[in-house]
Amino acid sequence: MNAELVVRRGVLAVAFAGLLAGGAYAQSPDPTPQQQDIQNDKKDIRSDKKDLAKDRADRNADQRDINHDKGDLAKDRSDRNADQRDINHDRRDLNKDRAERNADQRDINHDKARLARDDQKLGVNSAQAQADRKDLRADRVDRNKDQRDINKDRRDLSKDRADRNADQRDINHDKKDLAKDRKDRNKDQKDINKDKKDLHKDRKDLRQDRKGHK
Repeated sequence: MNAELVVRRGVLAVAFAGLLAGGAYAQSPDPTPQQQDIQNDKKDIRSDKKDLAKDRADRNADQRDINHDKGDLAKDRSDRNADQRDINHDRRDLNKDRAERNADQRDINHDKARLARDDQKLGVNSAQAQADRKDLRADRVDRNKDQRDINKDRRDLSKDRADRNADQRDINHDKKDLAKDRKDRNKDQKDINKDKKDLHKDRKDLRQDRKGHK
C-alpha cells in the first residue's frame, strides 16, 4: 500500500511540473518588432565587420603583390638595360673586328700583288719574295684571327639580344601583373569603403531602434 502511494505521488509531481513548465512557456512573450529590429541590426553589424575584415585582408594581400610586382619590374628593367648595354658593346666590337678583318684582307691583297711582282722581277727564291711570303702569312693569320673574333662577336650579340628580348617579355608580363593587382587592390578598397558605410548605417539603425524600444 505504501508503494502504491509513493507511485501516485510521483505521478502527480511530474504532472504538476509539466503544468508549471507549460504555463511558463505560455507566459514567455514573442519578441516585439523593436526587439527583432535590434537583433537584426546586431546581426548586420557582425556581418559588416566580417566583410570589412575580409576585404582589408584582401586589400593588404593585393598591396603586397603590387610591391612584389614593382620589385620584379625594377629588376627586369635593370636586366634589360644591362643586356642593351651588352648589345651596344657587342656591336662596337663587331664593327671594330670587321674593320680590322677588312684591313687585313686589303693587306693580303696587297701582299699577293707585291709577291707576284717580286717573283716575276726578282725571282721566286729572292730575299724580297721570301719576305713578301712571310708578310702574306702573317696577314692571313691576322685576318683569320679577326674572323674568329667576328664570329664570337656575332654569337655574343645573338645571345645578348635573346636575353634582352626575354627580359622585355618579363617586363611586359610584370606590367600586366601590376595592372591587374592594382585593379584588384582598388576594387578591394571600394569594397572596404562600402563596408564602412554599411557598418556606419547599421550602427545608426541600432541606435535608433534602441531609442524606439525605450
